[in-house]
Amino acid sequence: MRDTVGKISTELLKKEPDTRSPIELEREMHKEYEQNIWECVDLGKKEYPSDFFVVVITKKERLMQNVIRNYFFSRLTCPTPDYDQTVYQYMRKDDALDFLWVIPSQDTCQLFMQNALQIHPDEKWLLQFILDFADGSLFKLAKKLNKEISLESPLIKKD
Repeated sequence: MRDTVGKISTELLKKEPDTRSPIELEREMHKEYEQNIWECVDLGKKEYPSDFFVVVITKKERLMQNVIRNYFFSRLTCPTPDYDQTVYQYMRKDDALDFLWVIPSQDTCQLFMQNALQIHPDEKWLLQFILDFADGSLFKLAKKLNKEISLESPLIKKD
């Protein structure tokens, strides 16, 4: 029988920090993340006859703060931008997956906006997504991708 996530989380909190480098850990996590993205794309290709969106929601467990989970799903419409969200668009004609945006946690967004002038150049791309989320640009993009008539209306344009 496998241990529960709660038990593993508690044991990890008590343990000495792992000797593996953060870069090595990040590479391993990224490999699994990418695999989950492509599994989601494969399922979406079977479910939808046209272009679709892949959404990744990142959640931190309430009672186990060192446990972070990613939830992957596909949908026909572009989601409304929100915290802890990454969105891709699968273009069937090109068999390509386009990265649209990533929005980190609310705390991270606030931290970036409060320290915008001190953000490291390597993280400016993330700051731009945060600013686009804050000023409504990502919301406008989602409405446009959904072919909605206006910002106020959920009605869709007829082709």
